[in-house]
Amino acid sequence: MITRAGWGLAVASVLVYAAGAPLGYSQAAVLAVAGLAAVGAGALWTLRGARLEVRREVTPVKVARGEPAVAVLHVRNAGRWRHSGLVARDTCRETTVTVEVPSVGRRAARTVSYRLPTRRRGRTPVGPLLLDRADPFGLARRSIAYGRADLLLVRPRTVPLGPLRSGRQRHLDGLASRSAPSGASSFNGLREYVVGDDLRHVHWRSTARTGVLMVKELTDVNLPDTVVVLDTRSSSYEGDDEFELAVDVAASAACAVTRDRFPVRVLTGEGELVHAKGGPGEDEEVLDRLALVERSDRAEPPLHALRHAGAGGALVLISGGYGALADAAAVRRRFGQALFVHVGPPEAGAPRAAGVTVIEATDLDELAAAWPR
Repeated sequence: MITRAGWGLAVASVLVYAAGAPLGYSQAAVLAVAGLAAVGAGALWTLRGARLEVRREVTPVKVARGEPAVAVLHVRNAGRWRHSGLVARDTCRETTVTVEVPSVGRRAARTVSYRLPTRRRGRTPVGPLLLDRADPFGLARRSIAYGRADLLLVRPRTVPLGPLRSGRQRHLDGLASRSAPSGASSFNGLREYVVGDDLRHVHWRSTARTGVLMVKELTDVNLPDTVVVLDTRSSSYEGDDEFELAVDVAASAACAVTRDRFPVRVLTGEGELVHAKGGPGEDEEVLDRLALVERSDRAEPPLHALRHAGAGGALVLISGGYGALADAAAVRRRFGQALFVHVGPPEAGAPRAAGVTVIEATDLDELAAAWPR
């Protein structure tokens, strides 16, 4: 493909000949022929076959929003001629990253790396990779696509937060939960012995009275059960930055629970996004799911999602509008603790609701400072 410089030289050569030939200037014809020959030689230079082996690696494949992600480009010259004037162009969403590749000698290899934009959260295709080969004077350029597009997952940013210690229902000793993990120390009742029970938990007085071997049933008294609701209505946010912060807040609140191996449900205006039950590595699943959340004009209000959230535990509702505070207040009696996180600039005289802790967050550092301990 002829570049702008090549077309400019070709047009200039024609104009020089058109202006000088009628006046009998033989130099004009020489200059015109030389210019057109240079453009033709540049085109032939780029048409020459280039035996290049090109491979691109993206590392890491999952990254938090704003953190560095790097593409490493490996170029090997399998031909007999040195190749210079190579320019790699990679596309990452709507951004084109351009990097110059040093001259590659015969049977030699070059490796270059370049940063990928990670400001926008989501599944980000990287590529296809285009390698431009130009002649030494930049008069012609040829683009060749190599390989396939790689995938970069840009996930929400998080800050360390403490889990909200709030149980679902309580008895005299604390939380009564049939799903509580073993190893807790709260007495919750008696049941018959089954093979495998620890004999140290045998309740000898009841065994003597009933004639049946009875053991004490123990439950955890401090098991947090958290519901995180992210308002995904487009009307609740003034722009993309506020919504991205809201997703970061939701990720921070949910991961504070999953990293301690406790259950959490994440709900949006489209329904339940993920239900982590306290298993290992579930914080990764939470971040992967939240990486794909988008605003929507069809999203339901938070109160609609809360109707299917059950009762008990802690509630964290995140929104960019104060109107969602009323949704948290409407269901606060169903939860042991209720938090409303407003993202974006605070408003003077902002509303408050009894029984709901309101946190104003313009960034994640402010969230961490105001988070209950």
